[in-house]
Amino acid sequence: MEKLLTIRQVANVTGLSVHTLRYYENIGLLCSIDRNENGYRCYSSADITWIEFLTRLKATGMSIVKMLEIAELRRQGDATLTTRRILLEEHYEEVQKNIMELQNNLDLLAKKIVTYKGMESNYYSKNKSSE
Repeated sequence: MEKLLTIRQVANVTGLSVHTLRYYENIGLLCSIDRNENGYRCYSSADITWIEFLTRLKATGMSIVKMLEIAELRRQGDATLTTRRILLEEHYEEVQKNIMELQNNLDLLAKKIVTYKGMESNYYSKNKSSE
């Protein structure tokens, strides 16, 4: 029998706050979270896997609106697999584009750092010789 986790335990496992988990449930990113006899949320390992996937989507810059679209398609079942795949492929391409842009920015910073080091070296060698 699978051990179900409380909302606090899931918050600890996922790094999300209790407030965020409740918010995700309220807006429809999380659905069908079971409740125990006292009415407390009980999360399964499948719930945690889904939460971790949502966290990755958010970390890669996917909007809540797009995440909701994927969640709704997921609720509709396997007939939406192709649509979900296409949405993820589009997001993947956006993330790749962002990574390339970040790499270009990082390269520029590295060049600027080298330039400043050279300028510092020249500056300090000139000032040492004038002492």
